[in-house]
Amino acid sequence: MQKYLDIFVNDTAGYANYLWYEITHPSFKNYFYWLIAVSLVFLILEVLIPWRKNQKFIRKDFFLDAFYMFFNFFIFSLIIYNGASSVVVNLFNDGIKAISGGFDLQALNPMNSWPIWAVLLTGFLVRDFVQWWIHRLLHKFEWLWQFHKVHHSVEEMGFAAHLRFHWMETVVYRTLEYIPLALLGIGLHDFFIIHIFTLSWGHFNHSNISLDGKITGGIVGVLVGTILANNLLDITIIQEPTIVSSSLILLACIAIGAFALGPFMKKLFNSPEMHIWHHSLELPEDRHTGINFGLTLAIWDYIFGTAYVPHSGRDIPLGFPGIESFPQSFANQTLIGVKKSSGVAGQRTVD
Repeated sequence: MQKYLDIFVNDTAGYANYLWYEITHPSFKNYFYWLIAVSLVFLILEVLIPWRKNQKFIRKDFFLDAFYMFFNFFIFSLIIYNGASSVVVNLFNDGIKAISGGFDLQALNPMNSWPIWAVLLTGFLVRDFVQWWIHRLLHKFEWLWQFHKVHHSVEEMGFAAHLRFHWMETVVYRTLEYIPLALLGIGLHDFFIIHIFTLSWGHFNHSNISLDGKITGGIVGVLVGTILANNLLDITIIQEPTIVSSSLILLACIAIGAFALGPFMKKLFNSPEMHIWHHSLELPEDRHTGINFGLTLAIWDYIFGTAYVPHSGRDIPLGFPGIESFPQSFANQTLIGVKKSSGVAGQRTVD
Protein backbone atom coordinates (compact mmCIF):
# COMPACT_ATOMS: atom_id res chain seq x y z
CA MET A 1 0.00 0.00 0.00
CA GLN A 2 2.86 2.38 0.84
CA LYS A 3 4.21 1.88 -2.71
CA TYR A 4 0.98 3.15 -4.27
CA LEU A 5 0.66 6.01 -1.81
CA ASP A 6 4.19 7.08 -2.75
CA ILE A 7 3.29 6.83 -6.44
CA PHE A 8 0.24 9.06 -5.90
CA VAL A 9 2.17 11.69 -3.92
CA ASN A 10 5.23 11.68 -6.21
CA ASP A 11 3.24 11.79 -9.45
CA THR A 12 0.95 14.55 -8.16
CA ALA A 13 3.97 16.61 -7.11
CA GLY A 14 5.69 15.79 -10.39
CA TYR A 15 2.68 16.97 -12.40
CA ALA A 16 2.53 20.19 -10.39
CA ASN A 17 6.19 20.87 -11.20
CA TYR A 18 5.61 19.92 -14.84
CA LEU A 19 2.61 22.25 -15.14
CA TRP A 20 4.49 25.15 -13.55
CA TYR A 21 7.39 24.54 -15.94
CA GLU A 22 4.97 24.51 -18.90
CA ILE A 23 3.47 27.83 -17.84
CA THR A 24 6.84 29.51 -17.26
CA HIS A 25 8.66 28.01 -20.29
CA PRO A 26 6.68 28.47 -23.54
CA SER A 27 7.76 26.12 -26.33
CA PHE A 28 6.48 24.16 -29.32
CA LYS A 29 6.35 21.02 -27.13
CA ASN A 30 4.13 22.63 -24.56
CA TYR A 31 0.47 21.55 -24.07
CA PHE A 32 -0.43 24.70 -22.15
CA TYR A 33 0.50 27.13 -24.90
CA TRP A 34 -0.70 24.83 -27.67
CA LEU A 35 -4.17 25.00 -26.10
CA ILE A 36 -3.97 28.79 -25.97
CA ALA A 37 -2.60 29.10 -29.53
CA VAL A 38 -5.16 26.74 -31.09
CA SER A 39 -7.97 28.46 -29.19
CA LEU A 40 -6.84 31.92 -30.34
CA VAL A 41 -6.79 30.77 -33.98
CA PHE A 42 -10.40 29.64 -33.81
CA LEU A 43 -11.41 32.67 -31.77
CA ILE A 44 -10.11 34.91 -34.55
CA LEU A 45 -11.78 32.79 -37.25
CA GLU A 46 -15.12 32.98 -35.42
CA VAL A 47 -14.80 36.78 -35.47
CA LEU A 48 -13.72 37.02 -39.11
CA ILE A 49 -15.89 34.35 -40.77
CA PRO A 50 -18.76 33.40 -38.42
CA TRP A 51 -21.12 30.71 -39.70
CA ARG A 52 -24.02 31.91 -37.51
CA LYS A 53 -23.70 35.64 -38.09
CA ASN A 54 -26.48 36.48 -35.61
CA GLN A 55 -24.67 34.66 -32.77
CA LYS A 56 -22.89 37.03 -30.43
CA PHE A 57 -19.10 36.88 -30.30
CA ILE A 58 -19.28 36.39 -26.52
CA ARG A 59 -21.96 33.73 -26.79
CA LYS A 60 -23.90 32.13 -23.96
CA ASP A 61 -21.57 30.29 -21.52
CA PHE A 62 -18.44 31.41 -23.37
CA PHE A 63 -16.52 32.01 -20.14
CA LEU A 64 -17.84 28.81 -18.56
CA ASP A 65 -16.52 26.85 -21.54
CA ALA A 66 -13.19 28.69 -21.37
CA PHE A 67 -12.83 27.62 -17.73
CA TYR A 68 -13.75 24.04 -18.64
CA MET A 69 -10.93 24.02 -21.21
CA PHE A 70 -8.28 24.66 -18.59
CA PHE A 71 -9.97 22.59 -15.90
CA ASN A 72 -10.25 19.46 -18.04
CA PHE A 73 -6.82 19.91 -19.64
CA PHE A 74 -4.81 20.77 -16.53
CA ILE A 75 -6.56 21.50 -13.21
CA PHE A 76 -8.31 18.12 -12.86
CA SER A 77 -5.01 16.33 -13.42
CA LEU A 78 -3.34 18.58 -10.87
CA ILE A 79 -6.01 18.03 -8.21
CA ILE A 80 -6.25 14.23 -8.39
CA TYR A 81 -6.33 12.57 -11.80
CA ASN A 82 -2.62 12.33 -12.62
CA GLY A 83 -1.70 10.76 -9.28
CA ALA A 84 -4.75 8.50 -9.15
CA SER A 85 -4.34 7.28 -12.74
CA SER A 86 -0.67 6.43 -12.09
CA VAL A 87 -1.74 4.31 -9.13
CA VAL A 88 -4.39 2.52 -11.20
CA VAL A 89 -1.96 1.88 -14.09
CA ASN A 90 0.63 0.43 -11.71
CA LEU A 91 -1.99 -1.71 -9.97
CA PHE A 92 -3.19 -2.98 -13.34
CA ASN A 93 0.30 -3.78 -14.62
CA ASP A 94 1.30 -5.41 -11.33
CA GLY A 95 -1.87 -7.50 -11.47
CA ILE A 96 -1.15 -8.62 -15.05
CA LYS A 97 2.39 -9.59 -14.07
CA ALA A 98 1.19 -11.52 -11.01
CA ILE A 99 -1.47 -13.42 -12.95
CA SER A 100 0.63 -14.12 -16.04
CA GLY A 101 3.93 -14.84 -14.31
CA GLY A 102 5.83 -11.75 -15.39
CA PHE A 103 4.06 -10.50 -18.56
CA ASP A 104 4.79 -6.76 -18.88
CA LEU A 105 2.09 -4.91 -20.80
CA GLN A 106 4.12 -1.70 -20.95
CA ALA A 107 7.15 -3.50 -22.39
CA LEU A 108 5.14 -5.09 -25.20
CA ASN A 109 5.70 -2.88 -28.22
CA PRO A 110 5.01 -4.51 -31.59
CA MET A 111 5.83 -1.26 -33.43
CA ASN A 112 9.43 -0.85 -32.27
CA SER A 113 10.73 -1.29 -35.80
CA TRP A 114 8.04 0.84 -37.47
CA PRO A 115 8.79 4.32 -38.86
CA ILE A 116 7.38 7.12 -36.73
CA TRP A 117 4.78 8.11 -39.34
CA ALA A 118 3.31 4.58 -39.27
CA VAL A 119 3.22 4.62 -35.45
CA LEU A 120 1.43 7.97 -35.43
CA LEU A 121 -1.06 7.00 -38.14
CA THR A 122 -1.87 3.68 -36.47
CA GLY A 123 -2.13 5.26 -33.04
CA PHE A 124 -4.44 7.98 -34.36
CA LEU A 125 -6.75 5.54 -36.17
CA VAL A 126 -6.95 3.12 -33.23
CA ARG A 127 -7.53 5.89 -30.70
CA ASP A 128 -10.20 7.58 -32.82
CA PHE A 129 -12.01 4.27 -33.41
CA VAL A 130 -11.94 3.39 -29.70
CA GLN A 131 -13.17 6.89 -28.82
CA TRP A 132 -16.01 6.58 -31.33
CA TRP A 133 -17.27 3.47 -29.51
CA ILE A 134 -16.81 5.10 -26.10
CA HIS A 135 -18.83 8.08 -27.33
CA ARG A 136 -21.63 5.72 -28.35
CA LEU A 137 -21.55 4.15 -24.88
CA LEU A 138 -21.91 7.60 -23.30
CA HIS A 139 -25.19 7.98 -25.19
CA LYS A 140 -26.33 4.38 -24.90
CA PHE A 141 -26.30 3.90 -21.12
CA GLU A 142 -28.27 6.25 -18.90
CA TRP A 143 -25.69 6.34 -16.09
CA LEU A 144 -22.99 7.41 -18.57
CA TRP A 145 -25.33 9.85 -20.28
CA GLN A 146 -25.77 11.60 -16.92
CA PHE A 147 -22.11 12.64 -17.19
CA HIS A 148 -22.11 13.28 -20.92
CA LYS A 149 -25.13 15.60 -20.91
CA VAL A 150 -22.85 18.28 -19.39
CA HIS A 151 -21.24 18.48 -22.84
CA HIS A 152 -24.67 18.54 -24.47
CA SER A 153 -25.84 21.42 -22.27
CA VAL A 154 -24.22 23.77 -24.81
CA GLU A 155 -26.98 25.90 -26.37
CA GLU A 156 -24.79 28.15 -28.54
CA MET A 157 -21.91 26.40 -30.25
CA GLY A 158 -18.36 27.70 -30.33
CA PHE A 159 -14.83 26.27 -30.31
CA ALA A 160 -14.52 26.31 -26.50
CA ALA A 161 -17.53 24.00 -26.19
CA HIS A 162 -15.19 21.24 -27.36
CA LEU A 163 -13.74 20.84 -23.86
CA ARG A 164 -16.90 21.42 -21.84
CA PHE A 165 -17.36 17.95 -20.40
CA HIS A 166 -17.78 16.27 -17.02
CA TRP A 167 -14.55 15.21 -15.30
CA MET A 168 -15.84 11.62 -15.23
CA GLU A 169 -15.54 11.49 -19.04
CA THR A 170 -11.76 11.78 -18.67
CA VAL A 171 -11.81 8.73 -16.42
CA VAL A 172 -14.02 6.74 -18.83
CA TYR A 173 -12.11 7.63 -22.00
CA ARG A 174 -8.61 7.18 -20.58
CA THR A 175 -9.52 3.89 -18.89
CA LEU A 176 -10.89 2.30 -22.05
CA GLU A 177 -8.15 3.79 -24.27
CA TYR A 178 -5.31 2.56 -22.09
CA ILE A 179 -5.09 -1.13 -23.05
CA PRO A 180 -5.16 -0.76 -26.88
CA LEU A 181 -2.71 2.15 -26.85
CA ALA A 182 -0.42 0.38 -24.35
CA LEU A 183 -0.47 -2.78 -26.47
CA LEU A 184 0.55 -0.68 -29.48
CA GLY A 185 3.35 0.89 -27.46
CA ILE A 186 2.22 4.48 -28.10
CA GLY A 187 4.70 6.69 -26.24
CA LEU A 188 4.34 10.18 -24.77
CA HIS A 189 5.91 11.86 -27.82
CA ASP A 190 3.58 9.99 -30.18
CA PHE A 191 0.56 10.77 -28.00
CA PHE A 192 1.52 14.47 -27.85
CA ILE A 193 1.46 14.81 -31.64
CA ILE A 194 -1.79 12.85 -31.98
CA HIS A 195 -3.39 14.83 -29.17
CA ILE A 196 -2.50 18.24 -30.62
CA PHE A 197 -3.99 17.24 -33.99
CA THR A 198 -7.22 15.92 -32.42
CA LEU A 199 -7.41 18.99 -30.14
CA SER A 200 -7.28 21.25 -33.20
CA TRP A 201 -9.87 19.24 -35.10
CA GLY A 202 -12.16 19.07 -32.06
CA HIS A 203 -12.03 22.86 -31.77
CA PHE A 204 -12.89 23.06 -35.48
CA ASN A 205 -15.89 20.71 -35.15
CA HIS A 206 -17.40 22.86 -32.41
CA SER A 207 -16.48 26.25 -33.87
CA ASN A 208 -18.84 28.81 -35.35
CA ILE A 209 -17.24 28.63 -38.79
CA SER A 210 -17.88 26.69 -41.98
CA LEU A 211 -15.08 25.84 -44.40
CA ASP A 212 -15.26 24.32 -47.86
CA GLY A 213 -13.79 20.83 -48.20
CA LYS A 214 -11.10 22.18 -50.53
CA ILE A 215 -9.85 24.46 -47.77
CA THR A 216 -9.71 21.73 -45.12
CA GLY A 217 -8.16 19.38 -47.70
CA GLY A 218 -5.55 22.03 -48.42
CA ILE A 219 -4.82 22.32 -44.69
CA VAL A 220 -4.20 18.58 -44.53
CA GLY A 221 -1.94 19.06 -47.56
CA VAL A 222 0.01 21.73 -45.67
CA LEU A 223 0.60 19.31 -42.77
CA VAL A 224 1.67 16.44 -45.01
CA GLY A 225 3.71 18.72 -47.28
CA THR A 226 5.58 20.20 -44.32
CA ILE A 227 6.49 16.70 -43.16
CA LEU A 228 7.65 15.57 -46.60
CA ALA A 229 9.46 18.80 -47.48
CA ASN A 230 11.53 18.70 -44.30
CA ASN A 231 12.13 14.93 -44.14
CA LEU A 232 10.28 14.70 -40.83
CA LEU A 233 8.80 11.54 -39.29
CA ASP A 234 11.19 9.21 -41.16
CA ILE A 235 9.66 10.04 -44.55
CA THR A 236 12.41 10.99 -47.01
CA ILE A 237 11.43 12.21 -50.47
CA ILE A 238 14.71 13.96 -51.29
CA GLN A 239 18.01 13.50 -49.48
CA GLU A 240 19.02 17.15 -49.26
CA PRO A 241 15.98 19.39 -49.67
CA THR A 242 16.52 22.94 -50.91
CA ILE A 243 14.14 25.88 -50.54
CA VAL A 244 12.95 25.36 -54.12
CA SER A 245 12.42 21.60 -53.86
CA SER A 246 10.76 21.92 -50.44
CA SER A 247 8.43 24.61 -51.76
CA LEU A 248 7.47 22.49 -54.77
CA ILE A 249 6.71 19.49 -52.54
CA LEU A 250 4.61 21.67 -50.23
CA LEU A 251 2.67 23.22 -53.12
CA ALA A 252 2.07 19.80 -54.68
CA CYS A 253 0.71 18.43 -51.39
CA ILE A 254 -1.57 21.45 -50.94
CA ALA A 255 -2.93 20.97 -54.48
CA ILE A 256 -3.48 17.24 -53.95
CA GLY A 257 -5.14 17.88 -50.60
CA ALA A 258 -7.42 20.59 -51.96
CA PHE A 259 -8.48 18.97 -55.23
CA ALA A 260 -8.11 15.22 -54.58
CA LEU A 261 -9.18 15.11 -50.91
CA GLY A 262 -11.36 18.22 -50.99
CA PRO A 263 -14.55 16.62 -52.36
CA PHE A 264 -14.35 13.85 -49.73
CA MET A 265 -13.18 15.77 -46.66
CA LYS A 266 -16.63 16.03 -45.08
CA LYS A 267 -17.05 12.27 -45.45
CA LEU A 268 -13.59 11.50 -44.10
CA PHE A 269 -13.36 14.05 -41.27
CA ASN A 270 -15.87 15.48 -38.86
CA SER A 271 -16.96 19.07 -39.47
CA PRO A 272 -19.09 21.81 -37.86
CA GLU A 273 -21.86 21.02 -40.36
CA MET A 274 -21.90 17.37 -39.24
CA HIS A 275 -21.22 17.80 -35.54
CA ILE A 276 -23.94 20.42 -35.04
CA TRP A 277 -26.48 17.63 -35.61
CA HIS A 278 -24.91 15.56 -32.85
CA HIS A 279 -25.90 18.40 -30.47
CA SER A 280 -29.39 18.83 -31.92
CA LEU A 281 -32.22 19.28 -29.43
CA GLU A 282 -34.47 17.10 -31.58
CA LEU A 283 -33.12 13.76 -32.77
CA PRO A 284 -34.65 11.56 -35.46
CA GLU A 285 -37.28 9.21 -33.97
CA ASP A 286 -35.27 6.12 -34.93
CA ARG A 287 -31.98 7.53 -33.55
CA HIS A 288 -33.00 8.53 -30.02
CA THR A 289 -29.62 7.55 -28.52
CA GLY A 290 -27.67 9.85 -30.82
CA ILE A 291 -26.12 10.46 -34.23
CA ASN A 292 -22.74 11.52 -35.65
CA PHE A 293 -20.53 10.14 -32.87
CA GLY A 294 -17.21 10.79 -34.64
CA LEU A 295 -14.65 12.86 -32.77
CA THR A 296 -12.10 13.53 -35.51
CA LEU A 297 -13.00 11.13 -38.32
CA ALA A 298 -16.46 10.90 -39.86
CA ILE A 299 -15.84 7.56 -41.59
CA TRP A 300 -16.94 5.46 -38.60
CA ASP A 301 -20.41 7.03 -38.70
CA TYR A 302 -20.75 6.34 -42.41
CA ILE A 303 -19.44 2.77 -42.02
CA PHE A 304 -21.75 1.92 -39.10
CA GLY A 305 -24.80 3.85 -40.29
CA THR A 306 -24.95 6.56 -37.62
CA ALA A 307 -24.26 9.51 -39.95
CA TYR A 308 -27.07 12.07 -40.27
CA VAL A 309 -26.71 15.41 -42.07
CA PRO A 310 -30.08 16.26 -43.67
CA HIS A 311 -29.08 19.90 -44.27
CA SER A 312 -26.57 22.46 -42.98
CA GLY A 313 -28.16 22.66 -39.52
CA ARG A 314 -26.67 26.09 -38.98
CA ASP A 315 -29.54 27.45 -36.87
CA ILE A 316 -31.04 24.32 -35.31
CA PRO A 317 -31.78 24.46 -31.54
CA LEU A 318 -29.22 22.63 -29.41
CA GLY A 319 -29.37 20.72 -26.15
CA PHE A 320 -31.67 17.99 -24.81
CA PRO A 321 -35.21 17.73 -23.42
CA GLY A 322 -35.32 19.40 -20.02
CA ILE A 323 -32.24 21.57 -20.57
CA GLU A 324 -34.05 24.58 -19.12
CA SER A 325 -33.77 22.99 -15.64
CA PHE A 326 -30.16 21.84 -16.06
CA PRO A 327 -27.63 23.34 -13.58
CA GLN A 328 -25.94 26.46 -14.94
CA SER A 329 -22.87 26.68 -12.71
CA PHE A 330 -19.63 24.72 -13.01
CA ALA A 331 -19.82 23.58 -9.37
CA ASN A 332 -23.28 22.06 -9.78
CA GLN A 333 -22.48 20.53 -13.15
CA THR A 334 -19.50 18.66 -11.67
CA LEU A 335 -21.91 16.89 -9.28
CA ILE A 336 -24.15 15.64 -12.09
CA GLY A 337 -24.18 11.84 -12.09
CA VAL A 338 -22.32 11.77 -8.76
CA LYS A 339 -24.95 12.91 -6.27
CA LYS A 340 -28.46 11.48 -6.35
CA SER A 341 -30.59 13.62 -8.63
CA SER A 342 -34.27 14.27 -8.03
CA GLY A 343 -34.79 15.70 -11.52
CA VAL A 344 -34.96 14.05 -14.92
CA ALA A 345 -33.40 16.82 -16.99
CA GLY A 346 -31.57 15.33 -19.89
CA GLN A 347 -32.87 11.82 -19.56
CA ARG A 348 -33.04 9.80 -22.74
CA THR A 349 -34.79 6.56 -23.45
CA VAL A 350 -32.23 3.86 -24.17
CA ASP A 351 -32.59 0.60 -26.03
